[in-house]
Amino acid sequence: MKISFIRPVTGILILAAILLISCAENIPEELLIVPEKTNYEATSTHADVMQFVNTIKEMKSSKVHVEIMAVSVEGREVPLVVLAEPKITTPGEAVSSGKPVIYVQGNIHAGEVEGKEALLLIMRDILYGDKKHLLDDQILLISPIYNADGNDNMSEDSRRSQHGSPKLAGQRSNGQGLDLNRDGIKAEGVETQGLLKNVLIKWDPVLLVDLHTTNGTMHGYSLTYAPNYPSAGHTATSEYVMDTMLPYIRESVKKEYDLDMYLYGGFRIGGRGGQEWPPKTWDLWSILYQPRFMMNYVGLRNMMGILSETFAYDPFDKRILSAKAFTSEILEYTNKHGRDMRETNRRAAEETVRNVVENAGTFTMGVKHRLIPYGDPFTLLTYKYTEQTDSTSGRVRWRATDELVEIPGVQNMGWFEPDVERAVPRGYIFPAELSNIADKLMMHGIDVKTLESNVSAEGEEFIIESFQQSSREYQGHRLVSMKGSFVSRSLNLPEGSYYVDMAQPLASLVFYMLEPESDDGLVVWNYFDEYLKVRGVENKRIPFPVFKYYSINQRD
Repeated sequence: MKISFIRPVTGILILAAILLISCAENIPEELLIVPEKTNYEATSTHADVMQFVNTIKEMKSSKVHVEIMAVSVEGREVPLVVLAEPKITTPGEAVSSGKPVIYVQGNIHAGEVEGKEALLLIMRDILYGDKKHLLDDQILLISPIYNADGNDNMSEDSRRSQHGSPKLAGQRSNGQGLDLNRDGIKAEGVETQGLLKNVLIKWDPVLLVDLHTTNGTMHGYSLTYAPNYPSAGHTATSEYVMDTMLPYIRESVKKEYDLDMYLYGGFRIGGRGGQEWPPKTWDLWSILYQPRFMMNYVGLRNMMGILSETFAYDPFDKRILSAKAFTSEILEYTNKHGRDMRETNRRAAEETVRNVVENAGTFTMGVKHRLIPYGDPFTLLTYKYTEQTDSTSGRVRWRATDELVEIPGVQNMGWFEPDVERAVPRGYIFPAELSNIADKLMMHGIDVKTLESNVSAEGEEFIIESFQQSSREYQGHRLVSMKGSFVSRSLNLPEGSYYVDMAQPLASLVFYMLEPESDDGLVVWNYFDEYLKVRGVENKRIPFPVFKYYSINQRD
C-alpha cells in the first residue's frame, strides 16, 4: 500500500490570516476574549462570558436579545443570545419573520473550551466584522457556556492532552455531577431541562450544533464532525445532514480556511481488538447513535443535529480557529439553505404522524442498532504510528510520530441500521401510579392525556423474562436491560390511566422512551424500577406496565 507523506499546516499562520480578515471594524476592548488577552494561555470564566454577552447586548441592542436558558445548581445563569436583524425577542416574532431558527451551543463538556471561545468570536464577527450577512435569512440562538458550573471548576488536570494550553480548564460534568451529553433522554440536568423548555420547545430550531474537543486517535484532521445518526424514526434529517450538508461544509472550510476536516471516528493500533498498521477501517463508537447524545436526541424531534470535535493535540489558537471556521461555514450554509432544511424537518414530522395514523401495527422501528459501513473507502489523513519501547516499563507500544501520512482504501464504519426492531403502535397506556413516567414525557413536550372513562384496548403486552441491572453506577444510575416477548392481548383499562396517542410529531421520541427493549429508554435509566421490583420482576415473569394498543374503545 502506498503511503504519501505530507507536511502539516501550522495553526499560528492560519489564525493570523483569519483575524486580519475578521476585524473589519474597530473592536471594543471589552470584546477581546480572554485567550487573545493572555496569548492563548487562559480561557474565559463564566464572569468573562457574561461580561461579553452584556456588552454586546448594550452596544448592539438593535440586533441582540438575551434570555436566561437555565440557572445552574451553583447559581450561575446560562445565557441564550438571540441574534437577528431586525431584533427578535419572541418565538412568535421569529415565526412572523419567516426566517429559520438555528441553535449553537458550546462548553457542554466544560474542559473542551474551544467552542465557547469560537462562539464569542463569531458573535463579534457578526456584530462588528465581516459576517453581518449571516443575519440576512436566519435567526441565531447561541449558548456559549452551556455548562457554566463545570467551566468555573478549573484545574490543571482537566485536559492534559490539550497541547499545554489553556493552563486551567473546566470539568466535564456539571454542578450535579452529570455528563450533560449523556442526558438527552433522562433530562436530569437543570441545563438539559432549560434546553428543552427554553430552546427546543419554545423556539423550535431547525438545527442544533454541539461544539466539543476530542482526544484519542492521532488523526490528521483539524476537526471531525458527525450528523444526528439515525435511530428510531424518520431518517430524512440525518440523511440530509450526512449526505448533503456536511460534504458541502467540508469543501467550503477547505476552500476558505485551508483546514482539513472529516467525519468523526478513530482507530486503535495494536493490543486487544486493535488493528495492524496501516489501519483498514475508521470506526465509530458503537453506541453513538443513542439519543442520550444531544445531536441524536434532536433527530427524534424531527430536527437536525451536528457534532463538532476539534483536535485536542493542536495548539489552543488553532483549535479555536477550527471551531470558528467550521461553525461559520455551517452558518453560511444555513443562511442560504435554512428554509429548505426547515421544510425537510416539517415533512419528517408530517410523515411521522401520517405513518402512525395509516399504518400503526404494520411497520417497525429500531430499538437497538448496529454499526455498518458508510460510503466507499476513502483516503485517511493521519499521523504515522510506529512501534516504540516505553523507557520505564520496557513494554512495546504503538505510538504516533510527527509525520502526517495519507492512507488510501480505508473503510469508514460510520453509519447505523436497526439490529432489533419492534412494531409501532397507535399509542401507549400505563397506570395512573406511574406519574413519574408521565411527568418525564411531558417535560420533553410530549402530549400525554388521562383516560376519562374505562376503555377496552387491543394490542400487545410485553412479558418480562429477564431483568438485569448493572453492578456499576453510571451517571447516577445502574442501567437496566430487559428481555422478554410480546403477546397479543385485549385489556380493560381503568379511567385515570395515562395514554399517549402516537399521532403526534414526537412519536419517534415516545417510541424510544417507552419501548421496554429500547437501549436508551426510560427502562434503561431506572424510571420503572420501583414499580417492577415491588411486583417481583427480579424473581419471576411479570407484564411490563406500558401496554401497546392498536385500537381502543370506550367501555360501559
